Amino acid sequence: MTIKTKRIYEPATATDGYRVLVDRLWPRGLTKEAAGIDRWMKEVAPSNELRTWFHSHMDEWDEFSARYKAELKDSEALAALHEIISDHEVVTLLFAAKTEDRNQALVLKELLEKA
Repeated sequence: MTIKTKRIYEPATATDGYRVLVDRLWPRGLTKEAAGIDRWMKEVAPSNELRTWFHSHMDEWDEFSARYKAELKDSEALAALHEIISDHEVVTLLFAAKTEDRNQALVLKELLEKA
């Protein structure tokens, strides 16, 4: 199994495999057809409170990561995502954030690869 992360605004490719959007909000300016996703799992995204906090504390990546992992502990949504990943050879977790090195998809990827 391979788990990748990618900005939703980048074009879909055959190497993406099964494409899962992991944002709570739909990406601005993007139609569902243009997104080319297989599944939208907004329930696995950070809570609105954590998302809002992170936007004003972008320099506190470790704290965001810890808080997000705490939210995901015993999460049915994370278990469902894990099932999806086990059913596909390649899964790409899609996110809208401009920061490719600090986003929820990276935290999810880390958790899923450890499981």
